[in-house]
Amino acid sequence: MKRTALLAASVLLALSGATAFAADSVPKAIADAVADKGRPEADTKRDADRKPAEVVAFAGIKPGDTVVDIMPGGGYFTRIFAKAVGPKGKVIAVVPEEMMKTRATAADGVKAIAADPAYANVIVVETPSINAIKISAPADVIWTSQNYHDFKNKMFGPADISAMNKSILAALKPGGTYIVLDHVAAAGAANATEELHRIDPAVVKAEVTAAGFKFDSESKVLAHSADDHTGKVFDAGMRGKTDQFIYKFKK
Repeated sequence: MKRTALLAASVLLALSGATAFAADSVPKAIADAVADKGRPEADTKRDADRKPAEVVAFAGIKPGDTVVDIMPGGGYFTRIFAKAVGPKGKVIAVVPEEMMKTRATAADGVKAIAADPAYANVIVVETPSINAIKISAPADVIWTSQNYHDFKNKMFGPADISAMNKSILAALKPGGTYIVLDHVAAAGAANATEELHRIDPAVVKAEVTAAGFKFDSESKVLAHSADDHTGKVFDAGMRGKTDQFIYKFKK
């Protein structure tokens, strides 16, 4: 009966255009957050590719948590985090000054979210530098999605990666989680971060653990074996089809 009910629910969700996910692996708070009617259509249309329910469940985000969303872009995950942590939780959207210098409107999307009463637990912090992530209280989860490669690029100077990761470590509670999600580059690929907007996962793992983190686990939910890691992620036909890694590190 349970299997039949789950199958029926999946069919109904598919017919309604909603994202279907396994009820036994995604907590209700996260499933409800993804189903939030306040999410814009431009975001929900990308759910099939980005698999937010499974990804956020892997991060272990739960009601009451403080989540730091580094370089949140338009806030695709910010809204989901806000609903997943609930009114007793908090989401801190961090926009570094380097980003603001390159794109003056970089914080506009998340500022609009924070101004919406439906997402009253979201605050925006414009930090002076990506090299020093500072927040008012220790976080349960610090998250950056499809950004780590950018920290290697000209717009960030490039960043002092060691200092950045150490500041993230300091901003977490003991046992806190650091999530890095990004596009996979081939090992040793020349200038992959700047030209392709990809990064070798082994480089990320080495740099983050060197800062004092313990590697915890990896999710393959966004893996794409057909991606040969040579295409620019913005090229036609690549969006939503790149091979992506998701690493979980612990303080």
